Amino acid sequence: MSGTSGIQPDPSMIGRMIKAPFAILPDPAGMLLARAHRFAELAESGELAPYLRFLSGICTVQAELAATLPPPTPIPPEQVERARTGSMPPLDRKLLQTSPELRDIISRFLEAVLPLEKPAQAAEALEMLHRAPPEILDEMIGNVLADAIPFDALPPHLFLSAAMQVHAARLASTLDAERLVSVETGLCPVCGGPPAGSVVSGRLGTENSRYACCAFCGTLWNEVRIKCLACGSTKGVGYKSAEGEEDAVIKAETCDTCRSWVKILYQNKNPSLECIADDVASLGLDLLMQGTEYRRAGFDPFLIGY
Repeated sequence: MSGTSGIQPDPSMIGRMIKAPFAILPDPAGMLLARAHRFAELAESGELAPYLRFLSGICTVQAELAATLPPPTPIPPEQVERARTGSMPPLDRKLLQTSPELRDIISRFLEAVLPLEKPAQAAEALEMLHRAPPEILDEMIGNVLADAIPFDALPPHLFLSAAMQVHAARLASTLDAERLVSVETGLCPVCGGPPAGSVVSGRLGTENSRYACCAFCGTLWNEVRIKCLACGSTKGVGYKSAEGEEDAVIKAETCDTCRSWVKILYQNKNPSLECIADDVASLGLDLLMQGTEYRRAGFDPFLIGY
């Protein structure tokens, strides 16, 4: 007689029983190429089609650059451990301000996007960046690093944001995800940036887990499902959707404690959703929320100004 009970594990539970990792680091080229494809797919219909096609081109250039650059200089181990001990992000944005690697990537990116079909306003902004004196460029880089992009200078900052995303994602990819620690609610454990939004994952091993998405470095980090990503409250959290339907795959997660909202995307219902691309494409939800008492807490440089 066998010593086993004959009870077999339920195959549908495999993956759900595994604890989801705290952080998922980016594969820069793969992430950016997937985003480019998603922007192109979303551009097939809708009033935003020209802008979405433009962003698809931007992300394609990002992906090509990420794939062809020499390996990045990793963040020094002592800086990583110091950050871990102090519950701080290991990628110090202040140090990026004077990084020669960052300046090189910005220069390469601005050259690579020259042939890209772009709106007239974007073409003028790109020409301005090529002519900008060092002190003006320094100021704009500082704005991007601080997530403080002036409303009256959006186009040039979009190009700089895109270039800097490549560098930040490459640096993030050199880290050990298992050594990362939570910084504080709603801040990326790699670079300290705010989330663009969050996704409910449909991937095996992380399915039904919620991950906040950093637009700057591409890191995903695990957060409690019903929790405000701006203030950390689990009380007074609600959901609104542009369609007004319970089964909408993109919703606004609202918080009555701090009166803010952040998008939540249900990849477990629609695996093709990509946090940054679908954030831009779901502009209708932003327009809906503009008429409420809630302020947007998610930060996406590709969506500013819309």
